[in-house]
Amino acid sequence: MNPWNTSMHRRDWFQWVNRGVGATAALAMLARDGVLRAADGSPANNGPARAKRAIQICLVGGLSHLDSMDYKPELDRLHGKTLNTTEKPDIFFGQMGLLRKSDWAFRPRGSSGLVLSELFPNIAEQADLLTVVRSMVTESANHTPALFFENSGFEFNGFPSMGSWLSYGLGSIADDLPAYVVLPDGRGGPNGGASNWTNGFLPGQNQGVVFHAGTHPVRDLNPISSVSQAEDVATRQTIDWLNRRNLERHGHEDILSARIQSYELAAKMQSSVPLVSEFADETQATKDLYGIDQPETADMGRRCLLGRRLLEKGVRFVQLYSGGPIAGSPRTSWDAHENVFENHSLEAKRIDQPVAALLADLKARGMLDDTLVLFTTEFGRTPFAQSAADMAGPGRDHNRYAFSTWMAGAGLRPGFAYGESDDIGWKVANNPVTWHDLHATILHLFGIDHEQLVYYHNGIHRRLTNVHGHVVHDLIG
Repeated sequence: MNPWNTSMHRRDWFQWVNRGVGATAALAMLARDGVLRAADGSPANNGPARAKRAIQICLVGGLSHLDSMDYKPELDRLHGKTLNTTEKPDIFFGQMGLLRKSDWAFRPRGSSGLVLSELFPNIAEQADLLTVVRSMVTESANHTPALFFENSGFEFNGFPSMGSWLSYGLGSIADDLPAYVVLPDGRGGPNGGASNWTNGFLPGQNQGVVFHAGTHPVRDLNPISSVSQAEDVATRQTIDWLNRRNLERHGHEDILSARIQSYELAAKMQSSVPLVSEFADETQATKDLYGIDQPETADMGRRCLLGRRLLEKGVRFVQLYSGGPIAGSPRTSWDAHENVFENHSLEAKRIDQPVAALLADLKARGMLDDTLVLFTTEFGRTPFAQSAADMAGPGRDHNRYAFSTWMAGAGLRPGFAYGESDDIGWKVANNPVTWHDLHATILHLFGIDHEQLVYYHNGIHRRLTNVHGHVVHDLIG
């Protein structure tokens, strides 16, 4: 079989791709060069890519859209009133208190007039760069499945995350850093842990690689005790010889192939990671912009700055988490069941300046034109209080029926809001956007047709968007 015959049958193509890392690398080169074609002969890509790279800020716990991006004057008027409904909503704790207004004032921002609250004052100053989606919906009101849905398009673990799909479809721009890097909150990882950035059934080299902000961003990257360069090279050559000999004897095994590639990448990362993680070449003005020397913003500031540097060095997809494990007292996430004002004020203080700095820095360096910035959360929060039926308590429960996200860069319509929730922000009123729709749109920005990016697994041609999703063209400039 001639592997460069781009009109080969789909079944033959998948059999060839499954032969190993070399075939996968060839697949990536074909896709980048625009040579790869679908079974029907049409191009597998989806036109010119607007995005070359992306960075996602993932807010764990459920940001209140009603207190950040979705202004509802009707809640001011109805504050303390009962929601007249016989419907039993899908919420976590099951308490429906009285309606409550926002804890923050809203006002139009920038020349676009995009209405945002005072919760994120620094991000609000960048309003003219933002594309806000006010009509997000999801299928779970429970944190872990909702996080899985946000990341992979499925409520269950074991499915590849969006970063893994991008790594599989496009590969890394650099050969000495992973294609997909994850920067967890310094207080701990999100519910579900590494299942949120898993490669699932995709080849192992597509899993997200965890970095940390600090002097040692990658665990166990260097030997505990020092060894000579000659000894280090000899050890790696011996391991590589043994692994490849094993691979030849037993045929292609994805786990072994991924391990071989991980060893090769780790050797390169011993040189590249110290260079990308050291901020010595950054100006003091840049460090101050991100707030890396301030106690409240140091963690997110360092991770946002490291994220920008990773993008510059060729990492395809960087994912930053704001919020650690759910529960605890005080909570270390956006899960504001007890008190929205107290919880969101603390969490916003940690990320507002660094995220705004990231936007401004990318724009100043000319990177925002082809870098996609995502600011997402697994669901929103209810317009009624989480309290007794006759109280307007200070907390809000989970709301899967309507919430908001924003994006920036990569050819999106800036200073623009899409979709609407109803008058009180409980449910979407028009133009609903599912995670499948958002994922399809993100792939489109990367020049990928979401229906063509598939992987054959257990008799099914799997997609990030499952059998759903459509590109929201109105978001694109």
